[in-house]
Amino acid sequence: MKQVAGILAIAVLAARGATPSALGPSAAAALGTPFELCPAADGSPGDSQQAMSSRVLLATVAKGNHALVDLGPDDFVIEEGGATRDVFDMHVADYPLVVLVDNSAAARSDLEAIRDAAARFVSRVGERAVAVGTLADPPAIVASFDDERAKVLAEIRAVSVDPSAGLMPLEAIARAVTAIETAGTAFSAIVVISARPIEPAEIGSSDLLTPILASRAPVHVIARRSAAEQGGPTRTDGDGDVLRQLSKLTRGQYTTIYSPASYGIALDGLADRLAAEVMIEYLVPPGQGTRGELRVGVKIPGARVTGLGVSR
Repeated sequence: MKQVAGILAIAVLAARGATPSALGPSAAAALGTPFELCPAADGSPGDSQQAMSSRVLLATVAKGNHALVDLGPDDFVIEEGGATRDVFDMHVADYPLVVLVDNSAAARSDLEAIRDAAARFVSRVGERAVAVGTLADPPAIVASFDDERAKVLAEIRAVSVDPSAGLMPLEAIARAVTAIETAGTAFSAIVVISARPIEPAEIGSSDLLTPILASRAPVHVIARRSAAEQGGPTRTDGDGDVLRQLSKLTRGQYTTIYSPASYGIALDGLADRLAAEVMIEYLVPPGQGTRGELRVGVKIPGARVTGLGVSR
């Protein structure tokens, strides 16, 4: 990559099929800067006579972990497969979210706190599409991406506990994935609010994991656990919570809380994280395709760019 004055942070996004070893440690050593490796969507060489556009999702953070979102296209430099790309737009990320609420018997005493926290979260995530669903059998999407924000909030307030219903987390998340795929969005995320751990034996078949992981949507989890679990003995069979494992596999954020009052605090933290994400759009000239290593630099001294994904 050519040296550009003021670029102190580089994110490296590899095309699908590339591995850290394929890039090699020498890439980081040559640049002398921190870099992130993250998944990219499939690309094809393409022979279109018109310029294509591609979107890169990034979280840009200054020293001290203070988010930088008041930036413009000229603050970024992008190279793809060794070729410089023209950045034409940058804006705060506005991809859709699906919020899944625990309405099982375990959430009975927490339900008011969960509903209040979920409603506040939805009110804080900006003018993006939000769908809402439930986790208990049968899981359902009760508000869609097409619904107005007032209806989404009303559906959150209307969620009630079914004391006889078991949890169906994978089925609920799979329904969320279906809604995302129907919407045809390049980026998305799923937020699960859970009142108790979910053991692997409870989920039955794991067949639904394949489409969930294939969607590449991160699953963020707010997980209420009993005070007795805090500081308890370490499990010898690994972490039994299916949601923790799923969050890790999808590169989501897993937050453990121990009191109903903390649902709001945890979701506020997630809203702050999402507010730090920006989307950068750049052009790919005709015939050049979109395969190869993608490098993103920001002209802010002391800043770091963390690549979260790229759409083609």
